[in-house]
Amino acid sequence: MKHLLLLFWVGFCCWGCGKGGDQPDTLIDSGYDEQEMETAIARARKEVDRFITELSQPTGENHAVKVPITDSGETEHFWLINVSYRNGQFEGEINNEPGIVTNVRMGEKRKVNKADISDWMFMRGGKLYGNYTMRPLLTTMPKEEADKYRSMFAEP
Repeated sequence: MKHLLLLFWVGFCCWGCGKGGDQPDTLIDSGYDEQEMETAIARARKEVDRFITELSQPTGENHAVKVPITDSGETEHFWLINVSYRNGQFEGEINNEPGIVTNVRMGEKRKVNKADISDWMFMRGGKLYGNYTMRPLLTTMPKEEADKYRSMFAEP
C-alpha cells in the first residue's frame, strides 16, 4: 500500500514535469474550476470527523491532511504526513517543497486546527479515500493520467 501512495504522489509530481519555471511541479495554479475546488475543500472539512475516526483506529495507511499556509498575502496548500490528531489539531510533517510561500520547508513539523484543513486522505485496499481537492485538478492532466487517478478513488 505504501508503494501505491508513493506512486500516487510521485506520479502526481512527475505529471507536471514539463511545466517549466521556478515553481515546483506539484504547484497547480490554473486550469481547474475554482468553484469546484471550493466545493471539494468544503466536503473535506464536512467529512473530517470520518478521517479522525479512521486515524484513531486505522484500517488504512498513509494518512495525510492538506493545510493552507499563508505568507505575505499568498496561500499555498501542503500535505502533512505522519499525521496525528490531538486537542482539535492535526500535527504532521510538510511533504512537498514550497512554490509560493517562503515560511515553510519540506519535513518541517506543523500543526493546524481541524477547521482549517483543506483536505485529508488515506489508502485502504488499494483505494484512495478523501483527497477531494485532487478531483478538480484532473482536468489539468492528460486523459490517460487522469483516468489512472480516477480508478484509484474509493468514491467517484
